[in-house]
Parts: sequence; C-alpha cells; structure tokens
Amino acid sequence: MALFLPSTRRGGSKIDRWVIIKFRPFPFCVPVGPARDRRVSDFELDHGLADALEPISARGWPPRELVQLGGWRLQASDGFSGRANACWPIGAPDRSMSAAITAVEAWYQARKLAPIFRPADIPQTGPLRQALAEQGYAPRTPTLMMTGLLTPGDAAGVALSPDPDEGFSSVFLAGAPSPGAAAERIDTLTRIPAPRAFARIDRDGAAVAIGAVAIEAGWAGFFGMRTLAEHRRQGLARAVLTGLTDFALAAGATRAYLQVEAANSPAVALYQRLGFRTAYEYRYWERAE
Repeated sequence: MALFLPSTRRGGSKIDRWVIIKFRPFPFCVPVGPARDRRVSDFELDHGLADALEPISARGWPPRELVQLGGWRLQASDGFSGRANACWPIGAPDRSMSAAITAVEAWYQARKLAPIFRPADIPQTGPLRQALAEQGYAPRTPTLMMTGLLTPGDAAGVALSPDPDEGFSSVFLAGAPSPGAAAERIDTLTRIPAPRAFARIDRDGAAVAIGAVAIEAGWAGFFGMRTLAEHRRQGLARAVLTGLTDFALAAGATRAYLQVEAANSPAVALYQRLGFRTAYEYRYWERAE
C-alpha cells in the first residue's frame, strides 16, 4: 500500500515535499493497559500520566494569549475552544488558592471571556474542584485523555503537509458550529510548534477527512480529527491517524495521546479499537447560570 509522507531536511524535521512509500500493513496502535475490547468505564484510570501529559497537551494546543500564575496556565483566544480559553491548573499557583481564583476571574473578565477552569480529575486537583463548587462553579463536558503506543500501519492515500491548506480548512469549516469556531481552531493549529504535520484524504479532488499531530518529548498528540458526514464509516479516520502515526514515529515519538468528549461514543469506540485507553478525565468548570 502507498502512503504520501513528508521528506525532511537533513538534521531537522521540516517538511519540504511529499514522497510516496510502500510498506506492509501492521496494527496502528497497541493498548497500554487493559484489553482493547473493554469499555472505557471498565479501565483503571492512570492518574500518574497526568503529571507528564497535562503540560505537553497544553503546549500542543497553543492559545493566542498565555499568562502563567505559578503552575496555572491562563489561556485565551476568541472564546470558542474550551482548551484555548480556560485556566489549566497544572501545578500550584503562586498565591493562595482563593487569591488565584480571584485573579483568574479578573483576567478573563478583562478580556470579556467567562472564567473557565480545566482541572484534570485527579487527586491533586481535589481541593481546587471543591473550592470551585463552593463558589458556584459546576463541571461540564466530561472529556477523556486517551493514550496508546504507536506502531506503523496501512495509510494509503493520506497526504501530509507542514501547514493546514485550503482543503483542510474547508473540512474544519463544514463540521464547525460556526465560522468563528472553525477560524479559532484553525488559527490554533497553525501555532503548533514543529515537528508537526497535517493530514488529509481526498475524494474526487476534494478533502473529506483531516487530522493533525504535535510532537513533544516522545509523545504524539492528535488534534483536529474531522470527516465529512457523507464520508464517515469508511475507515478514513483510521487512515488519517495511521498517516500521522508514521510521521510521529519518524519524528521520534513512541506514545500517543488524544482528547475526546466522553459523550462522543463513536469516536471513543474507534480509538478503543485502535488500542487507546483512558488515562484520566477532565471537565470544564464554569459558574452555574
């Protein structure tokens, strides 16, 4: 099977042209932990991975504006993507918790954004989550951080490039709740530091499935997975992930992570079949209406 892959300049990972390679098919990903046919709710969550993945995944989705409050990352863009417009309490703040919450609220209000906190559901954030609840915040949108080990696979027809092109953007726009939401996410993708890659699959000369990968410290983060509605259930998402995996392996990554809303059952099931498991969960905390 053939796969479009980026050639790289000697000593670096910048993509400067596309090449085609052929290889034998292998499984895309092997599970880290329990058997891949078990449900997410059956997995024993690995809270220890949060220490490594929280800062890496935050840097993998770079906001337009970032301020550090000790170990808390205050991220802001245009107010659409939760990850790019929330406070990530990764470590300890540089002041008391009560003062830190007040400072976060003031920072977001100055930007005409609602204060949102995104703590991982791990023991270390328990006191913060309790404090937020006492101040009228409530959690929403349970989201899974899923991980797996990378292995090569069959990704014929997947094209990789160093930047999101017009076809990539068109697929994003088609599935977005609004043009503004799509524009913010595409803008965020362009800020992903190298090494990075953007994948697309075309049908009849037009992009129909896309995805992106960010590489850091041996981890590959998958973002922006989208397939046009009329082209779903054809294995295109699997092929996109496999194409991105090959790039990630060439860039030195061995492990992968992705984030998916717990309510998105079809996507969760797909990632389980590809060998991913849930390492931990997180929610967005906002003041109750």
